Amino acid sequence: MGDQHEAVLSQAVRLREEGTAQARERLVGLVDRHPWDAAIAYQAAWAHDAAGLEAEAVPFYERALRGTGLSPQDRHGAYLGLGSTYRVLGRYEESLATLRRALEEFPDDPALRTFLAMALYNVGEAREAVRSLLKVIVATSGDARVQGYRRAIGYYADNLDETQ
Repeated sequence: MGDQHEAVLSQAVRLREEGTAQARERLVGLVDRHPWDAAIAYQAAWAHDAAGLEAEAVPFYERALRGTGLSPQDRHGAYLGLGSTYRVLGRYEESLATLRRALEEFPDDPALRTFLAMALYNVGEAREAVRSLLKVIVATSGDARVQGYRRAIGYYADNLDETQ
């Protein structure tokens, strides 16, 4: 990355952190001037999303994921942001597709799996949602009591309807 690009990206991050309407407008201007810069589009998406402007954030997230140059951390954030935003907007199938695509790149990521569980719930797939959340809990919980039942929770995550 060149020095000029670094300066523009730094400006985009500062603007997003300001969180004002003026900052969002300036970010949109940066995106217009740098249409293939995925990192700038991601900052614009994040700024809109954080301001409660989810519908306006979508095209920026989409642009960020189509572009090149996102760090793995920002690519993960863009997938999570877009998947979550689609869900909030009631675009459940797009949310599921986005989060599943993200999990192809970031397998077993607990944050992505958690947001996927919410979208699964929204489309009536409660069993798969609970299964996913149970697996996240087993994988991430530091609670000694949960860890004491780790094997059982893991087993029942895949066998929720099993009875004796």
